[in-house]
Amino acid sequence: MYATVLTCSSCGAGYPLDDRFACERCFGPLEPGYDTDALRRELTRERIERGPRTLWRYADLLPARPAPGALPVGCTPLIAAPRLAAALGLRDLHVKVEGANPTHSFKDRVVSVASAKAVELGLTALACPSTGNLAGAVAAQAAALGIDA
Repeated sequence: MYATVLTCSSCGAGYPLDDRFACERCFGPLEPGYDTDALRRELTRERIERGPRTLWRYADLLPARPAPGALPVGCTPLIAAPRLAAALGLRDLHVKVEGANPTHSFKDRVVSVASAKAVELGLTALACPSTGNLAGAVAAQAAALGIDA
């Protein structure tokens, strides 16, 4: 894993890759920071293509390790959208079919990474403030991982 730090996008404060969600100084959002030198040296297209046909083929670019037993999220199909491409003045345009994810939502992607990090940190439950797609994705992934939601 090449993610090495959490950095506040507001004030620049740095933190370890742990379970915090906001900056302790300014309450700004935290984003993962990467060892870009190592990524440039070691990450190749071939390495990515050898990965599983899920979101986790990009594991080197994510701030968590895959969780065993997780739902197979990502690598959803692309479909051509020629009329939309023409309307936008583009030669070619494809759109993702996010309905092909386990709960039929793009929310499965963020939940896959967040739940993997929760498992990595030894947490035993997932929760979210939602009554919609996010809640469904959290409940499904928690069930797959055998943890509470």
